[in-house]
Amino acid sequence: MVTGRRTGAPGAAIMGIGAYRPRRVVGNDEVAARTGRTAGWIRRRTGIVERRYADPEETVVSMAVEAARKALADAGVAPGRLSTVLLASMSGMRQSPGGAPEVAHRLGSGAAAVDLNAACAGFCYGLALAGAMIRDGSAEYVLLVGSDKMTDIVDPADASAAFLFADGAGAVVLGPAEEPGIGPVAWGSDGGGKDLIAHSATWLDYRDDPGSGWPTMRMAGPEVFRWAVQEMPGVARRAVAAAGLALDDLDVFVPHQANLRIVETLAQRLELPPHVTVAQDVRYAGNTSAASIPLAIARLRELGTVSSGGLALLLGFGAGLSWAAQVVRLP
Repeated sequence: MVTGRRTGAPGAAIMGIGAYRPRRVVGNDEVAARTGRTAGWIRRRTGIVERRYADPEETVVSMAVEAARKALADAGVAPGRLSTVLLASMSGMRQSPGGAPEVAHRLGSGAAAVDLNAACAGFCYGLALAGAMIRDGSAEYVLLVGSDKMTDIVDPADASAAFLFADGAGAVVLGPAEEPGIGPVAWGSDGGGKDLIAHSATWLDYRDDPGSGWPTMRMAGPEVFRWAVQEMPGVARRAVAAAGLALDDLDVFVPHQANLRIVETLAQRLELPPHVTVAQDVRYAGNTSAASIPLAIARLRELGTVSSGGLALLLGFGAGLSWAAQVVRLP
């Protein structure tokens, strides 16, 4: 039996945040032309006005590195001080190795590095893991990046999903704190819903029958909508209660930016007080999967809508089906 003890920190907190948004802005007219929808229909059904698409040479890793550099600078932490790099993504095009070691290397860090795939819940899963590592002494500073290039895995002509998804990366640096800045996580999964958001085929299917076409991610939109608005308010409430707080204590609500209808319905069903700001980055960023929550926080900060030290309820949910929520103190 190993009997050695680590000395961890009393708490963990977000110290800095960074965002990377690709340069190419794509409006609804362009997407409508490919999907058979109209620009007006897309805006009414999703709330999305525009989204960002990465250039062909940009990857999950390259976007992650750009967001990470900004987060490290914001936190005032040198790459060499990182203990761990976590990369949350569902759209990496390389089966192995994972992208996290390459992110660490490009930053000039030899930190432990691992990929997480909890889809749109990946960032919140990563927060829970990073906080635990810091508190138990396994890590001092952790870089967590959510980066997805959804345009690589979605059929651009898919009339049920192509208008939703986009590309981007968001990152945070977490470190030790005297007071807890990452609340207890409320998380779970339901593998019985694995087909609601899933690729059209496996790589083995494609290998054995190349004529079947490149596997792309498909989504049963109405079913996912019903699941999210029925089940996720309870998850959010459990996270707030686990933190020893009430909804009135919150300053910000940042759900996964799936589409505006889901965001607004979740806020309504939670009956949030008027002073709570609800993130709506999906209007201008689209659904960026694991990147959506950190990108939404970054936009609120850029706009001056939130202040340092504010309490934010984060709620991630998506393919798996997987979900996670926690209350955090903003940097």
